[in-house]
Amino acid sequence: MPYSIRHAIHPDHYKTLPTQALRENFLIEDFFIADQTKFVYTLYDRLIVGGAAPVKGPVKLEPFDTLKAKFFLERREMGIINVGGTGEVTVDGTTYSLETKEALYIGRGVKDVVFHPGKNTPALYYINSAPAHHAYPTRKVSLQEAETVEIGSPETSNHRTIRKLLVNSVLETCQLQMGLTDLKTGSVWNTMPPHTHDRRMEAYFYFNIPDNQVVCHFMGPADETRHLWVKNNQAVISPPWSIHSGAGTSNYTFIWGMAGENMDYSDMDGIKPTELQ
Repeated sequence: MPYSIRHAIHPDHYKTLPTQALRENFLIEDFFIADQTKFVYTLYDRLIVGGAAPVKGPVKLEPFDTLKAKFFLERREMGIINVGGTGEVTVDGTTYSLETKEALYIGRGVKDVVFHPGKNTPALYYINSAPAHHAYPTRKVSLQEAETVEIGSPETSNHRTIRKLLVNSVLETCQLQMGLTDLKTGSVWNTMPPHTHDRRMEAYFYFNIPDNQVVCHFMGPADETRHLWVKNNQAVISPPWSIHSGAGTSNYTFIWGMAGENMDYSDMDGIKPTELQ
């Protein structure tokens, strides 16, 4: 099972990194490997970012060595969002069907998780996992159950729909929060105006990017930003001290996942676009 570790970077160190080093530290590529899971263990709030891509048969969730655990969720919770065709996930013997963009929360203590192939088109399971101090019930969250907000406007090229799937206004979790944002046709900017939140880190997973199109993801302190060019089904790790915003050559969808001490979604430190450098 492929996995890697990403160490935390101090903002002063970040300022010295050339493009390739930025990509090696913050960009995650090649998420979905046929009939395997792949994970990146980050030392930002110990969030794990990963994917599962069952094709020929079921793929079981297994712990990797760094966890030092008998089973993956011995001390963790997990969120899954399906970014492929309709598929199924079995959790301690109970099977949940997940359509595209539907989410599944799995609480601490669950021993057996199995990802099943898609029924008609490949199912692709995007995964976030964070340490957990309490066991909350496993629950599926559909798009209809999500807390949905429409913000932005065509005039500022940031007209978008935010769907809060695994957040405390929908269900209880320990610290993990996940949701997705759809950009409307003609809009390209996400999370603009930008913000930071020192109380939690974040990961952005970009998908539904059309062929031959890309997203430019902006990161860093507001007074010293950098950028990463991101392709379809790739993710960016966003430290607490960094903005997280992007603009695409087309509209697209992205999943945001957060871990940290504050569960208030609106807890953020806003930055005016005119303050960016």
